[in-house]
Amino acid sequence: MLGFFLLFGPPRLLAKSESPAFCASCHVMKPQYAAYMHNGAHRRLKCVECHLPNDNLASHYIWKSIDGMKDVLVFNTNTVPERIEISNHGAAVVKANCIRCHHALVSQMDTSRNCWRCHRRITHTGTGALQTL
Repeated sequence: MLGFFLLFGPPRLLAKSESPAFCASCHVMKPQYAAYMHNGAHRRLKCVECHLPNDNLASHYIWKSIDGMKDVLVFNTNTVPERIEISNHGAAVVKANCIRCHHALVSQMDTSRNCWRCHRRITHTGTGALQTL
């Protein structure tokens, strides 16, 4: 039982840490969260459904740990960049998740470009009437 607690933390912590409200609890993410809340159909998704690998559980939780620890480090050392931008790895993960969710729509398309090159309103910076940096 102790090992389970050490691996997964207090009860319901894992589920809570995957909620959009948890992601927005870091004050530097407020503009991204506000844009997400104006994002139509994608508003019903959790951040981790787009921003973490969802091909298998091991990959999902390994990257959840890596990204989470990186975020904690950056936030607590006060080295948060002025403009938050997605990394190359993050972009590849988001693109793979777009294709995974919309497979039926994109199965006959060239998927070599990033989806948000054409679908600009799905990003956190150009959603609806809300424009963030």
